[in-house]
Amino acid sequence: MKNIKRILLVGLLVVTSTALLAETKSKKVEYLGLFSMKEKKFIVRSGGKAIEIKRTMTSCGKNKGWFQPFVPEKGITPVTEEDMLHALNDKNAIVVDMRTEDYYLKETIPTAINIPYTEMGLRLNDVGCKEDGNKWDCSDAPKVYGFCNGPVCPQSPMAMREMIRNGFPANKIYYYRGGMLDWDALGLTTVKGEF
Repeated sequence: MKNIKRILLVGLLVVTSTALLAETKSKKVEYLGLFSMKEKKFIVRSGGKAIEIKRTMTSCGKNKGWFQPFVPEKGITPVTEEDMLHALNDKNAIVVDMRTEDYYLKETIPTAINIPYTEMGLRLNDVGCKEDGNKWDCSDAPKVYGFCNGPVCPQSPMAMREMIRNGFPANKIYYYRGGMLDWDALGLTTVKGEF
């Protein structure tokens, strides 16, 4: 009886392994952007060998973007988790989750407000600017700490560029490039977003 169970178990394992291998071979691997959406590999030379470095989606990945610069525009200050934690208690700062609402509602950094990157140019009043005719007066605006999904997410850099185009001083913008990816990876507390 034991031998029959072993044979059945081994047979089941072989069938399952074969099916998984066939499924893996049939799935095409999607390589993601490195420095842009089009650049999908980086060549490293080691001795006489060339090694291709590629990026694929992982279980902890938040999106399919590409590496964002530490300073998206001249004058913007990159910040760390420590800076973000202090900003949460800074009365002269606003922490802005610049991702779309669906991401914000699932989880965000405590005290963060949501201004999706697609709405930033229309909602500068939410970060302390005043409408002045056809333009914005942001001279009395507080510091803005912005983030999105992480180091490959272009949403907050796009929103920050829009802020600057509309008159927000770049030196009052602080960029948390690590975003939700790093925040989660470090085990820091998150909350569900609220309106």
